[in-house]
Amino acid sequence: MKFGGTSVKDAEMIKRVASLTKERYNEGVEVVVVVSAMSGTTDQLIQIGENLKKRRKQEAHDLINQIEDRHKETAKKLLSNNDLVDSVLGEVDEIIGELRLLAEEMDNFIDRSFDYLMSFGERLSAPLLSAALQDNNVPSKHLTGREAGVITNQCYGSAIPLSESNKRIKESVLPLLEESVPVITGFIGCSKNGDITTLGRGGSDYSASTIGRAIEADEIWIWTDVDGLLTTDPRVVPEAQTLRRISYREAMELSFFGAEVLHPKSIEPAIEKNIPVRVKNTFTPGFEGTLIVKDEEKVEGVVKGVSAERDVALVNISGMDIIGTPGIAADAFGALADADINIIMISTGSSEPTISLLVDEKDLSRAIKALETEFSDNTIEEITHDPEVSVITVVGSGMAGTPGIAGRVFTAMGQEKINIIMISQGSSEFNISFVVKKHETNSALRSLHEEFRLDKKDYKL
Repeated sequence: MKFGGTSVKDAEMIKRVASLTKERYNEGVEVVVVVSAMSGTTDQLIQIGENLKKRRKQEAHDLINQIEDRHKETAKKLLSNNDLVDSVLGEVDEIIGELRLLAEEMDNFIDRSFDYLMSFGERLSAPLLSAALQDNNVPSKHLTGREAGVITNQCYGSAIPLSESNKRIKESVLPLLEESVPVITGFIGCSKNGDITTLGRGGSDYSASTIGRAIEADEIWIWTDVDGLLTTDPRVVPEAQTLRRISYREAMELSFFGAEVLHPKSIEPAIEKNIPVRVKNTFTPGFEGTLIVKDEEKVEGVVKGVSAERDVALVNISGMDIIGTPGIAADAFGALADADINIIMISTGSSEPTISLLVDEKDLSRAIKALETEFSDNTIEEITHDPEVSVITVVGSGMAGTPGIAGRVFTAMGQEKINIIMISQGSSEFNISFVVKKHETNSALRSLHEEFRLDKKDYKL
């Protein structure tokens, strides 16, 4: 079971998490808990990093003091056993002391140092939750991802667990299950040379799935602050419904293009072992949530969900030499790959003197620089960009082989007078993705949700 930041945001929520865990433990279920940092802590650590980059050490230490005070106050409110309080306060002192030392010594701000800095949130929350379980008569031991055996590559900030993690996690975690509930820090691993690494966006979910795969769990439960995967963003469409059952592939498509509950890579380890993933709400634990499984379940109406990814940017490579000249696209893709930039969508045409690429907005400046360097010989005429775009994705396994879906999608956009800038459909036919101007995103979501009557679907198992 993985609990996100809002699930452990304060003493009351940690008590709730401990109670939910105890219920499973008392039922005779072997439980491993993966925990995120308390909500807001990761943002504070990012701020600390920014202050240290700008040599504002006092501001960094002020934030460290806030983090220390919050975790110590939480421990005092959370625990009734004085020995446990003293133990946790001692651990917090030790971890905060390490953080202060890092802040004093971190003059050269490299990726490895930033991962080390970002690890402190989970390292502070895990002792609190483990102690809360012990306070509820549930034996527990907390471990960092490194201690649990999560070995990764050295891609700092978005590290990927290596296959050898499976053996190490089994050796570290399975013996503990015989007598306790292990509480493991999400988001954190370590490289082969022992450096702390972080798994990037969706990192704690990725940790849970990686650990679940290694110990061959029966199910992986992701506890969050929503009722599961929804048909669309409820902040835009209040009538959005919970998807009771969805396939791995559909969940990955929705997540890749903007559904924020899961990151697509977090499901990959579960897929390898065909482990069901259930997404549940810590605030409404009685609700069944969303079950993510291998097999697709076609539903009447074909489409299951509509998502939007706003943090993207469009890059256009233009020039008459593009037409009929081999290797231009390959050179562009190679330049971006060398710069470690992921291409989200691609659009080319046999008679169009333009290649259009969609990248993550945070990578835009690096993408432009990489392409300008690659084509400095004037092979192309210009490189333009537009960060004011979003990508809309319509997803459903029933779309495969069902005629007329694309027509309905684009007719709905036409009726709303929304211009489609770029289109992509995968060969699986599980999704249709297209790019619109950012200010038209909400209108597109509302229109498609209504067109496919997603507020009327019955997704019960």
